[in-house]
Amino acid sequence: MVSFESLKSEYERNWANLEIRPGRLAEANAVARKAINGKATYQQAERLTGVPWHFVALCHYRESNFDFDTYLGNGETLHRVTCLVPKGRGPFASFVDGAVDALRIENFVGTQDWGIARTLFRLECFNGLGYHAKGVNSPYLYGGSTLYGPPEARAGKFVADHVFDSDHVDSQLGTAVILHAMLSQDSSITLDGSPPIASRSEPDDDMAPSVLLMQQTLNKLGANPPLDEDGISGPRTKAAVSQFQQRNGLQDTGLLDGTTIAAVTRAGTPSIQPPNVDLSQILKRLDDLTHGVQSGGTTPAGTAMAGVVASGGQSVGPSQILSRLENLAQLIQSGGTMPMGTTPIATPSTGTMPAGQSVQLSQILNQLQGLTQVLQPGATTQIGTTPAANNPVNLLGQLLSLVTKTVPGTTTAANPAPADQLKQVVDLLSALISNKPVLGQVNGALGDTIGKMLDGKKTALGIGGSLITALLSAVTASPNAGGLAGLFGTIASAVPGLSQFVLPVTLALTAWGVLGKMEKWAQGTAPPPKPTS
Repeated sequence: MVSFESLKSEYERNWANLEIRPGRLAEANAVARKAINGKATYQQAERLTGVPWHFVALCHYRESNFDFDTYLGNGETLHRVTCLVPKGRGPFASFVDGAVDALRIENFVGTQDWGIARTLFRLECFNGLGYHAKGVNSPYLYGGSTLYGPPEARAGKFVADHVFDSDHVDSQLGTAVILHAMLSQDSSITLDGSPPIASRSEPDDDMAPSVLLMQQTLNKLGANPPLDEDGISGPRTKAAVSQFQQRNGLQDTGLLDGTTIAAVTRAGTPSIQPPNVDLSQILKRLDDLTHGVQSGGTTPAGTAMAGVVASGGQSVGPSQILSRLENLAQLIQSGGTMPMGTTPIATPSTGTMPAGQSVQLSQILNQLQGLTQVLQPGATTQIGTTPAANNPVNLLGQLLSLVTKTVPGTTTAANPAPADQLKQVVDLLSALISNKPVLGQVNGALGDTIGKMLDGKKTALGIGGSLITALLSAVTASPNAGGLAGLFGTIASAVPGLSQFVLPVTLALTAWGVLGKMEKWAQGTAPPPKPTS
């Protein structure tokens, strides 16, 4: 990331050595007079933003050559919505309105340091910092001076995005050259600019780490052309943001607003793949249990019943696990032998899981806990009793307990690999059984606990609270009023300014609920519509 501190000494040195070429001096003085003539208008923007008027004038020169009918951010007309980055701005009633908007977008509002080094840094950021990598002083600052172009210095210009022509000399005057000429004509311009609080960070510096992260993420997503990861939201970064917004159905502005930052972050986060669980391992363990019970506990651990364990290339579904558990439950209840003529519960064919998968998974967990309770000494709980909680860790312990209780010689430490796989299975089954989507960024903004408590209720609470607050704020206390009118009047008079504080909160809660529902629709986790008779 390019920081101001790393370039500060270079700006100060260049300013000390800046000389306007004799052949361009008259032109520089003429441009400076034109900038000073618009001082009154630029000072209006300064009063609203704190940005020095001469800085506004210099940006205005480069964008539209002092045309007060244009938008400061890109030189387009004030009278229609902008089509160039930043897009979607305006229309504006005056130049000052547009200037305030453009300066706010660049995070210049509220800045304190306007010394010469910081001024030149911000002027160059307005156009981009690509010239530093080429070893050339930017013509955006130094055009028309001895610091840019032969014979005293190197030439070069970006004639297109990422296209640098080392022989091209920019004919336009640089902003530092014009500022130098303005100082000779207007003594009121000061470049001291030391911030009153030295430790206070500047707003544009605070934004730089977020911009850098977005540049890195956009590059990973295939930004074309690739972005310079400098933490500066220059023209190329804005263009890349605009492309991302177009591809993802966002409002095309080219600006890193909150919605866009969230979308870029989400797109750059690798999706979490579900664990690749080998369900045949749990089937094998359950078959060992069944065989052990039938043979009176003499079958060596790990010996599978012939023909019952799914092969590695065969898909195993939860229905098979449920079938094994139910068979095992019948064996335990019958004392370890299946009555003659009893047909084991049929195992559904492998492949696609049936539509009632969630019911089967719930039954699996019930069977696990019920079998564990039956095998414990003194247990009285009947098979099939609904467990109080589906804790994955407890259920894993119960399943491993079944193995050690029923199959002699089996220990959890003897074969850690199947135990790890069993834990993955139980965790996965528990997640599927819960059938509750993970809260998104909107619904989980205040944490998982509060988010789940308010999930599906925010809109109703917000609308109801807004109506009640509006009604209470319209009630006036009357000494002769009785019943509900007297009660409401007492409440309204006891809380002065009720609607000023409560109504915005309830309206915000309503908006939060609406955004949460939109997020669910976008994630595909919204509840299905209720069937109608």
